[in-house]
Amino acid sequence: MRHLVFLLEGPSERDALAVWLPRWLPDDVQPHFLVFEGKQDMEKRMALKMRYWQLPNSRFLVLRDKDSGDCHAVKAALRARCDEAGRADAVVRIACHELESFFLGDWPAVAQAFEQPRLAALARSAKYRDPDRIAAPEAELRRHLPGYQKRDGARRIAPHMHLDQNASCSFRHLRDAILGLAQG
Repeated sequence: MRHLVFLLEGPSERDALAVWLPRWLPDDVQPHFLVFEGKQDMEKRMALKMRYWQLPNSRFLVLRDKDSGDCHAVKAALRARCDEAGRADAVVRIACHELESFFLGDWPAVAQAFEQPRLAALARSAKYRDPDRIAAPEAELRRHLPGYQKRDGARRIAPHMHLDQNASCSFRHLRDAILGLAQG
């Protein structure tokens, strides 16, 4: 049995990955989730968690939102913590800007999740062709879905997503990283 350990900024990422991973991982790869209480908690405790991880045949993937930070600086800081933990082979992926960017990359899934078919047409809008450019994707979802909540959104939208057709480049990089770790 191989183990794929996800270090996540919060529970909504776990909720989405728990839906996507059975579609991506072979049976001999068991996922594990280390969920932190935000990015500061993650940065503070991740090296310790990785250093003392006990299961053999484990690989690590760190997923964090970019938020308003510099993507390269955020990634470099997380890489340094992986190196500090003795896990230089860990993969770091940054959601540009938030997990919700992945959802904006699949408006038909959002429409289906919230039973609002009119939202599917937003996929054709120039504004949403590159959802990673939208600085506040959660606020963008709230603009179309008043009352939108992160965890509820992840639980509702993730099952409807077409994982091979997402407009978010950062989503595609995450998917490809997971598929690569699962193979090797």
